[in-house]
Amino acid sequence: MKVIPAIDIRGRKVVRLAQGKAGRETVYFDSPLEVARMWSAQGADLIHVVDLDGAVSGSPKNLRSVKEIIDNVNVKIELGGGIRDLETVQDLIDAGVEKVVIGTRALEENFISKASKRFGGRKVVGIDAKDGMVLTMGWLFKTGMNAMDLAGKMASLGIKTINYTDISRDGMLKGPNVDSLKEMLKVKGIDIIASGGVSTIDDVKRLKGLEADGLKGMIIGKALYEKTIDLKEAIEICAK
Repeated sequence: MKVIPAIDIRGRKVVRLAQGKAGRETVYFDSPLEVARMWSAQGADLIHVVDLDGAVSGSPKNLRSVKEIIDNVNVKIELGGGIRDLETVQDLIDAGVEKVVIGTRALEENFISKASKRFGGRKVVGIDAKDGMVLTMGWLFKTGMNAMDLAGKMASLGIKTINYTDISRDGMLKGPNVDSLKEMLKVKGIDIIASGGVSTIDDVKRLKGLEADGLKGMIIGKALYEKTIDLKEAIEICAK
């Protein structure tokens, strides 16, 4: 099972937002590059980067920081936030981004179908949900779409991987929502990566226990910055 550290960028700084709320921001580092080097040194081979400014504005805003990581650290980058057209996906892949995360436009079947055919495994769909319902536009817009229904639709359109975030747990250090994950894992034909609330090594072990149900990995954010989880230890546990 893969452990993926997260770097959330806002104004070129590394931050975390509690439940995605801009008014609940904590700045941890001034340099995303410094953090990427740190996670790579601890064993990460893939980093989940979120352009928070891009998620709200509708187009990537922190590409300079992302490119610095790509050019200077031997690690693969998965990038989400403000990716709303196929040209942007292509530009990011050309710039060296390994996987592009599509969130807001995942509700548009025609767009996802085109992206699936054009980019194959280079794209991931991010489903961000609260109380089982999907939120988009940087978690500002309630869609009325059930998260499991959307996951099933993505599988039918050829999407191979979903990053599933429980917004109510994100940045709260309260543990993952295992029940909602178990429900999401019932969707056939798609790999699920868990995100939101992973707070302790016990949480890591709990999610590792879902590997038999099909869970492929977990994204860890705030717990790494608050040092309640050691990344190297988490990677070693999930490699067994």
